[in-house]
Amino acid sequence: MTSLLLALVLLVVWAYILGSTAAALRFARRPIAASAERPAVSVLKPLHGVEPGLYDNLSSFLDQDYPGMQVVFGVRHRADTALPVARALIRENPERDIALVIDPRASGTNLKVANLENMLPAARHEILVLADSDMRVDPRYLGAVTAPLQDSRTGLVTCLYKGVPHGGLWSQLGAMHINFGFLPSALLGSMLGVGGGCFGATIALRRTVLERIGGFARIRNELADDHRLGDAVRDHGFATVLSPYIVENHVTEPSFASLWQHELRWARTVRAMAPYGFAGSVVTHTVVLTALAVAASGLSELAWWFVLVSLLLRWLTAGIIARSLALPTGGLWLLPLRDVLSFVVFLGSFCGRSVLWRDQLFRVEPGGRMTVEGDKPV
Repeated sequence: MTSLLLALVLLVVWAYILGSTAAALRFARRPIAASAERPAVSVLKPLHGVEPGLYDNLSSFLDQDYPGMQVVFGVRHRADTALPVARALIRENPERDIALVIDPRASGTNLKVANLENMLPAARHEILVLADSDMRVDPRYLGAVTAPLQDSRTGLVTCLYKGVPHGGLWSQLGAMHINFGFLPSALLGSMLGVGGGCFGATIALRRTVLERIGGFARIRNELADDHRLGDAVRDHGFATVLSPYIVENHVTEPSFASLWQHELRWARTVRAMAPYGFAGSVVTHTVVLTALAVAASGLSELAWWFVLVSLLLRWLTAGIIARSLALPTGGLWLLPLRDVLSFVVFLGSFCGRSVLWRDQLFRVEPGGRMTVEGDKPV
């Protein structure tokens, strides 16, 4: 019986790791193409605090090979430390069409969505592109992500993102989680047609589509606002398209506590929104599951060789994925540590519903809605 259990675990986890690698190779072959038609675009950048690399992140969205582009920066308070950066960019780029919105109003618990709602009246164009402040792009970006919207059946375009570490071990581990945990899993889901993801790295859509789904008011209290926006677009009969363009997420985790809270928030949010799918994601923990299955099988010498095989397979496929998607390859020797930490985060996600986001504690309710909680996580 224990041998059968080990064989079953190995079959599942090795199938997953090979399947996700095949998905990455398939995705890497998709060309990045821009449409000949380039309608005017408003790019909305909600800001909250100054983070390392913010100036360069925002500058990359201004430096686009795209005519008719407006950028809207938004903060909720005049004391926001991102405000001097936004003003400096406006001052240094007088030829650019840049608007700045400062508005503290909030109609829901998700303050990023409140910021977007306040910014929307300043956006002048029909095509809207939303992108988180910690993302960085090259000049091809805007042409690539808006091209699929030329098809009226497309309601929304989104992008995956890769982690680029800045600032030491914790940033490196955070980037590895994105590159060798989240990214391959999302690509496999897309290849199998079960992903349906929509990511804050980029959301491009027409204003008329946003209005048709009820605007930002629909996601005022959603922690995973990006995912819910994609669901709403699909519910109204439009297609969502995953662009072949991958943006850069510059990861700056200053401490283990910061990394832990960040990843625990992700995990608890996904668990609340899709509990069965999240439970099934246990198969992504290839090396840890192999080790646990081997331990349960009686600790035979032969069985422990399977752990080594899983570890080598993990390193090999990570290298292949990194080369195919142009991901950072430094620190791959840390993968075993990264995988153990990911498994601990997975287990920790079942031990409460509280998440810390932007210095505020929230409780994630079933379905992904969030409510403001007390001042101590549980």
